Amino acid sequence: MSTALVTGITGQDGSYLAELLLEKGYEVHGMVRRSSTETFERIAHLRGRVRLHQADLLDQSSLVSLLRTVRPSELYNLAAQSFVPTSWSQPSLTGEFTALGVTRMLDAVRLVDPGIRFYQASSSEMFGKAREVPQNESTAFYPRSPYAVAKAYGHFITVNYRESYDLFAVSGILFNHESPRRGREFVTRRISEGVARIKLGLQDELRLGNLDAKRDWGYAPEYVEAMWRMIQAPKAQDFVIGTGIQHSVRQCVAYAFAHVGLDPDDFVRVDAELMRPAEVDTLLADPAKARQQLGWTARTSFEELMRIMVEADLEAQEAATDARRGRGGTR
Repeated sequence: MSTALVTGITGQDGSYLAELLLEKGYEVHGMVRRSSTETFERIAHLRGRVRLHQADLLDQSSLVSLLRTVRPSELYNLAAQSFVPTSWSQPSLTGEFTALGVTRMLDAVRLVDPGIRFYQASSSEMFGKAREVPQNESTAFYPRSPYAVAKAYGHFITVNYRESYDLFAVSGILFNHESPRRGREFVTRRISEGVARIKLGLQDELRLGNLDAKRDWGYAPEYVEAMWRMIQAPKAQDFVIGTGIQHSVRQCVAYAFAHVGLDPDDFVRVDAELMRPAEVDTLLADPAKARQQLGWTARTSFEELMRIMVEADLEAQEAATDARRGRGGTR
C-alpha cells in the first residue's frame, strides 16, 4: 500500500484528492493547522478513513517531524493562502505560507527522505498579464498580485530543488477549477450560491466585480487526477492543466441564471469594491503537453459545471432554510 501525505486536505482540491487516493488503495494522511475552530466540512465523510496530523508551513521543525512520522511515498503540497484578494491585505503572510512554506516543505523532504515524490500546486495566476494566449509551460510569468508572486516563487523553488538535489518534484500549473466545494469567496461559488438564494427568495441581488475578466474554468475532481498522474510519470516535469476553452465572468453569470430561468440583468450589480487593484484580464490554457504525455483531458463543460454548482447550492440552501423551489423550478 502506498502512503500519501496531503497538505491542505481540508480544502476543495485536498478533499477530492483524498477521495481519489483512497479509491486507488492509498493510506492517506492529511496535514492540518492547529485551530480553535475546526473546518473539516469538506472531509467529514472521510474522517474515519484518513489520518490527520497537526503541523504548520510556518514551522520547519513540525514539517520534519511530520515526515518522519508518516514516511510518505508521495507528498501533495496544496496548502497555501489561496484567495487572491486577501493577498493584498495580507501580503507578507501570503508570502510566508505560499512561497516560503514551499521551501520549508521541500527542505524537509531533502532532510528526511529525498525519495519522496513531491507535487507543488502552482497556479495560472502566475501568468498574470499574459505575454501570449494561450499559455503553456514555456510562457513567461507576469504575476499581478502578491498571491501570484508567491506562487511563482513556490514554482521556481520546486524547479530549483529538483535540479539541485535530484528530487522527484513537479509543479502543476492549474488553471481555474471549481466545484460545489469551492470556497464562498471565489467568484464562481459567489455566483452559484447567489443565484440559488435569489431563486429561493432569500436575497434580492448579486454583487460582483469585473464581469469581463476571462478564465479557463474546469471541474476540480478531474484536476486532482492530473496531479496524481504527474506523480506517477517516469520523469519529473511541470504541466499546464486546463480545458483550453475560455469564458468570461459574464458568461458564468448567464449560465447560472439560465439554469433557474431568471434574467441576470434583474439581479446583478457591479461593485467597485470587488475590483482587483491590478486585474488579470485573460487566462487560457494550452494543455497539449498534459494530453500527450499524461493522457489527461478535461471532460466537463463549463455550462455543465455551473449547473452542478447551482444545483448543489439550491439543495444546500433548501436544507438550511424553509425555502423551496416553486412549481416550474429547475428540477
